[in-house]
Amino acid sequence: MKAEDVANYLQNNPDFYEAYAQMLADVVIPHPYGGRTISLSERQMLTLRERVKELEKKLHDLVEFAKENDGLQNKLHQFTLALLGARGLAALQDASVQQLREVFAVPHAAIRLWKELPPSTEVLAFADTHTQPVCLHVAALDTASWFGEAAPHLRSFAYLPLRANNQTIGMLIIASEDAKRFYPEMGTIFLQRIADLVAASVHPHL
Repeated sequence: MKAEDVANYLQNNPDFYEAYAQMLADVVIPHPYGGRTISLSERQMLTLRERVKELEKKLHDLVEFAKENDGLQNKLHQFTLALLGARGLAALQDASVQQLREVFAVPHAAIRLWKELPPSTEVLAFADTHTQPVCLHVAALDTASWFGEAAPHLRSFAYLPLRANNQTIGMLIIASEDAKRFYPEMGTIFLQRIADLVAASVHPHL
């Protein structure tokens, strides 16, 4: 008889436990973390404790995620208020870059609007292709030059195409010397919200 057969029998015949209660009380099995043996009830208690620990960890992770999410929402609110307070296109661009540094602690940011400074054909195609933010560990095409002297030290980049009326009107790039700050697999929902806010703010001035 296979172990699976025994397990299936016990699962399908719960009366067995009542009929052989004393036998189950006398059963001893190896301790999962040591060489001694323990009773079946002790093993069940260990299993329950392990499950409780797993649930506590999941709960802790959920609470921490909620705190982080709430913090990001507050920062996004501050960012929005700063853009609303800016007057004129130049002020909006300056506020976008400054607030990314001060509110989100992004060390480097650069914004380009196609009407003011048309990009290369390759950069324009890149921005049009990526309708959502994209994160990379190397600068795309010739965009590293947007950061001037800091460019050689940057190790991660987030590209935020700015779109209005289904057209790309520019691009915001944020970058860091930390290779782990932005990476291809990271979530981009908040980056997209930043891009939407900046695009909606500057579009009326173009």
